[in-house]
Amino acid sequence: MTDLSTFVGHAWQWLLALVATVAWLIRGEAKTNANTSEIRRLWKQRDEDQRAHKDALDTTNDLLTELRQDIKTLLARRD
Repeated sequence: MTDLSTFVGHAWQWLLALVATVAWLIRGEAKTNANTSEIRRLWKQRDEDQRAHKDALDTTNDLLTELRQDIKTLLARRD
């Protein structure tokens, strides 16, 4: 028992540094996992936003095409 207490008495700084390093690594791993999840969520949101914008653009293009046809029809009647 005295050998263990002597060892701890002499090496407590090293043991504390080891525990702190392990805690720091675990914390870093948790942060990395959280960042990975957030990046995946942002990519999914980006894809949804792009689909919504494409749908809106397609609708606008359809309306403009219809408007252009109506203008051509009105101009053709005028002649």
